[in-house]
Amino acid sequence: PMLAALAAGSATTLAVVIGLARLLDIPQPVLVSLAPKSVTSGVAMGIAEALGGDPTLTAILVILTGIIGAILVTPMMNVLRIHDMRARGFAAGLAAHGIGTARAFQVSEVAGTFAGIAMGLNAFVTAILAPLALHLLF
Repeated sequence: PMLAALAAGSATTLAVVIGLARLLDIPQPVLVSLAPKSVTSGVAMGIAEALGGDPTLTAILVILTGIIGAILVTPMMNVLRIHDMRARGFAAGLAAHGIGTARAFQVSEVAGTFAGIAMGLNAFVTAILAPLALHLLF
């Protein structure tokens, strides 16, 4: 289940970002800076820079993603009636990286642990998927 969630979360994030960017006619350098927004800032900045994006813009987008994710994760999990702390933490780390992980640790040690696992795995998967997805577009 964790591998499926990881694959789905990483792929969905990239697909949504790329789809919205194309729909809104966002320039390629901004799209490249936006693509790795759901991984921790150091990794995201490296991905963006390697692909020709702006690492500073990426850092800002990563922080905004983390803050929004940390704010929304608990209410969203409550609405979805997901009570398993492992699943809640994994979702927080996957979508909201370090800030989401910090929030998950405030809720539960188990949630925080799974958020940390998700954050690390998502950084690895996104570092592979983002260049592939962007290469297919451009």
